[in-house]
Amino acid sequence: MPNGGVLHVLLFPWLALGHLIPFARLAICLAQKGLKVSFISTPRNLSRITKIPPHLSSVVSLIGVSLPPVDGLPAAAESSSDIPYNKQQLLKKAFDSLKSPLADLLRDLNPDCIIYDYASHWLPPLAAELRISSVFFSLFTAAFLTFLGPPSELSNGGGSRSTIEDFMEVPEWMPPGSNILFRYHELKKSLDGAIGNESGTSDSVRFGVSIEESVAVAIRSSPELEPESFDLLTKLYQKPVIPVGFLPPLMEDVEELSEDIEEWLEKQKSNSVLYVSFGTEAFLSQEDVTELAFGLEQSEIPFLWILRTSHRNESEMLPAGFKERVEGRGLVHEGWISQVKVLSHDSVGGCLTHCGWNSIIEGLGFGRVMILFPVVNDQGLNARLLEEKRIGIEIERNERDGSFSRDSVSESVRSAMAEGSGTGNLLREKTMEMKGLFGDGDKNERHLDEFVHFLKANRN
Repeated sequence: MPNGGVLHVLLFPWLALGHLIPFARLAICLAQKGLKVSFISTPRNLSRITKIPPHLSSVVSLIGVSLPPVDGLPAAAESSSDIPYNKQQLLKKAFDSLKSPLADLLRDLNPDCIIYDYASHWLPPLAAELRISSVFFSLFTAAFLTFLGPPSELSNGGGSRSTIEDFMEVPEWMPPGSNILFRYHELKKSLDGAIGNESGTSDSVRFGVSIEESVAVAIRSSPELEPESFDLLTKLYQKPVIPVGFLPPLMEDVEELSEDIEEWLEKQKSNSVLYVSFGTEAFLSQEDVTELAFGLEQSEIPFLWILRTSHRNESEMLPAGFKERVEGRGLVHEGWISQVKVLSHDSVGGCLTHCGWNSIIEGLGFGRVMILFPVVNDQGLNARLLEEKRIGIEIERNERDGSFSRDSVSESVRSAMAEGSGTGNLLREKTMEMKGLFGDGDKNERHLDEFVHFLKANRN
């Protein structure tokens, strides 16, 4: 047996930070359990992921592959965070061009198994040719995957659903009465980012083939959170559906906060601060920024708001005099910050979030109340899941165009964060239950052990 009997797995994530980081976290976890790991991405992305601990450097190999140039895609763009949302399809076109170098790497490395992302639908057939086991690793919830439906329908371009309105209804294979569905403005924004489909392959087809051609589907979630969806997926897929837990971040991997932010947080009361962030792909309009700013100002709740500086400078979109009016109570930070470090701070009590699954996992892992503001991709379904489980409150918006008022922001923030709020007390109670699930190291380790057992039992 090659590698002296040690199982060798190769990990290949999609080119988005929200995918690269949990894939890297999984790589470290598998290496800690005695596996040999090869992690493949572009050179710039490899420099962005969590550093591999020195004691694991001999069993985790980081392998860089260069993206080929694509017309319309900036030369330095290697991640979805490097480009506007409407350039995503060009990045997928460049990503698909990695099929040939990946084939060469698979022949050279000869791994026992490859763990891949939804975007590389061309990879499992290639692995099958080389007699390499392939596992699709979903960084989306089980609820999101159940909403997508049977992989055979997806592989054929989406099956019976062809209009925006079709995705605003509960599909026939899901339990009637479920609230896991999209709203019009969420779908419209996502579709606007896919106009042209320069890659030639829709996301529906990518998901369908990735699921259908895999040996098994691993999901970054737990049946303790969404038991109905895991049961339904097993029936829809007719193959193993394996939870790997939430892969919560390790505090030793986290960078320290800057002195000014640390100092400001130390001055605030315990559980009083609202952390406001919208991730790397959820772009806000001028109207969104304006209403959010006035809503936060009206709420009178302390807040730390992280503004993006790439593609457009969101700081320039703030209302005139906003920073001065909230000085002391509200802090605005431009650029990257260690979100995990902020959320772990005792003064932080809640999170106003775009509902990316990474941010939800990190927020609930520290027991922070969730205020929901979904924008694109799977975020709307994530918000519905949290509402269904009563572990989040969504800012009221117009379902057609996504517009909202400063009053709706202020009311939601005060309901969730203000002392003595009945809604806030219920949310905090439920959120602390979730902390015991999302942040429990032992529970997450058990899921990982079961996943490793499956990989070893199904090596080719």
